[in-house]
Amino acid sequence: MTDNDRGYIHQDTLAYLNRSSSLKEKLIAAHNVLQKTLPFVARIAFALYDPETNILKTYMHSSGEDNPLENYQTLLDNAPSLKEILDHGQPRVINNMLTFEGGSREHTKRLGRQGYAASYTIPLFSNGEFFGFMFFNSYETDVFTEIRLEELDMHGHLIALMVINELNAIKTLTAVIKTTGHITHRRDPETGSHLDRMSRYSRLIAKELAGKYALDDDYIEHIFMFSPLHDIGKIAIPDNILLKPGKLTADEMAVMKTHTLKGREIIDDLLQNFGLEQISHVDILRNIAISHHETINGMGYPFGKKGDEIPLEARIVAVADIFDALTSRRPYKNAWSNEEAFAELQQMAGDKLDSDCVEALLAHCQEIEEIQRQFKENVLGRFC
Repeated sequence: MTDNDRGYIHQDTLAYLNRSSSLKEKLIAAHNVLQKTLPFVARIAFALYDPETNILKTYMHSSGEDNPLENYQTLLDNAPSLKEILDHGQPRVINNMLTFEGGSREHTKRLGRQGYAASYTIPLFSNGEFFGFMFFNSYETDVFTEIRLEELDMHGHLIALMVINELNAIKTLTAVIKTTGHITHRRDPETGSHLDRMSRYSRLIAKELAGKYALDDDYIEHIFMFSPLHDIGKIAIPDNILLKPGKLTADEMAVMKTHTLKGREIIDDLLQNFGLEQISHVDILRNIAISHHETINGMGYPFGKKGDEIPLEARIVAVADIFDALTSRRPYKNAWSNEEAFAELQQMAGDKLDSDCVEALLAHCQEIEEIQRQFKENVLGRFC
């Protein structure tokens, strides 16, 4: 008896939703399915919105190397056509991109140079909260007809739900992180705004290194989302060590250094207890927690890794973390100026810190100052 006789001939076109694969792989699979009925769709892409900074940033796409907006971000206010979509709360169809010729915005120019002739843009909301846009692009004009849009909407919402599910999983994990972070920072002289700043410094570094290390937006965004977890293991460090005002003894320092290993254990527990083991790039999360105190010269901890043995994401976070520690006021020290901190980082480059990561941060003085302005602390170490 054949499979046909037993009734197993039909192939589920949405079977990719059941696979244990990354979000990027599922997005590519969804694009392949969509092209069977709507072959003119050349690209599906997402941009995420950061409400704290009003920044819209490229996140993920399905079109391989055909991606004119890799590693791009802009203020939402600098994208008036997208802001208008958000204001209306409805999708927008452009069936002839020639109407946008001569646009002065960088993203408009890049899309034009790529040769896209039509687009369909959908604003995305989760529980009523705006979090970004989904784009469908085509090299053909006049393809987004009403009949085709009805089919595209069905696929589009399924794809959007897939992305929302992943982001909500990370949001759940982030909420747990923030809660545990509040506990940690009640016992630790570092402040919550330290996490806001250092996570954005980490993203600046990763963006600058994107060309050299072939980093895509997906990787960069996960560094931004996961970097605040770097010191979560400090929850397990006793108060008499964590809060000691003076220099730690050798035995106390040995206990303090265990926060990297304990951080990895806590993360694994969180992932398992919340059923989040399948979220994308969990290894980035683990690597940041366990390796951000490793040093290029091999004298760091917990394993004494050196050079390229240290995961890139950990090298990035190490630079961001140290820079913010130097430029922040603490009960035991005054804040250094940015110039003083830059000089110190350059002294550490190639020995303790990754030289590429240091130079990447130093290339963004203006953005650093803006981050410091947006997430400023008062003299008590609290938000102003």
